[in-house]
Amino acid sequence: MTVTDRSAPASEIGRGPLSRWSATVYWALVIELLILLTSLPGLLALFLLDRSVSDVPLAALCLVPLGPALGAATYAWRAYLVATPDQRDLAPASRFWRGYRLSWRDVLAWWVPTLVVLALLAVNVLHAGAVVGQVWAIASLVVAVALLVWAGNALVLSALFAFRTRDVVRLAAYYLAARPVAALGNLTLVVLGATLAIVTTDRLLLALATLAIASLTRTATPVIADVTTRFTSPHPADC
Repeated sequence: MTVTDRSAPASEIGRGPLSRWSATVYWALVIELLILLTSLPGLLALFLLDRSVSDVPLAALCLVPLGPALGAATYAWRAYLVATPDQRDLAPASRFWRGYRLSWRDVLAWWVPTLVVLALLAVNVLHAGAVVGQVWAIASLVVAVALLVWAGNALVLSALFAFRTRDVVRLAAYYLAARPVAALGNLTLVVLGATLAIVTTDRLLLALATLAIASLTRTATPVIADVTTRFTSPHPADC
């Protein structure tokens, strides 16, 4: 099985540490704004919903546009991280939109079913003690966390590589065991995100989305390296 690696280095920015830090902050801000922009219709509807169990399916529907946005952010951050300091540029928007154009269908193919399953699991957890027992609620929570960890791998694979959906599903599960460091990084992000949402507000998660994706992309380096070695061929534009 041979696929195309979608990411490539950029061009240069300043050589000094201040220029490099400023470029990183600029990329983070632009990518964050683009995540919010491309997810805006769903996010606005989400903020209008009541925090009740009956609105969980609607909340999942509102999050559908967020998947392709996160995929595009993954593509953009990978382009930034893989480049050497002398190769980096100040064009995060062009990278984001290219990633969005290349991967939105691939991301939605697994993102929508994942949201459906997560919505069902959330209902089980929120109904604990009323409709289902505590044991079933805890089991649903564990499955939801595992699914989110798997989704981190799936996001990276579908954003950076042109795999078929069934290959993304299988490889994302395979790399949970084959590259446990990356899976542990995904789990850490899930736990931190849940903690922030409980202690502060879930809106803070959106404000930190670009940093979460940057961390996810860096943590997934072993997965990306293995996929690149085993499955990819050079993109025609890079030959």
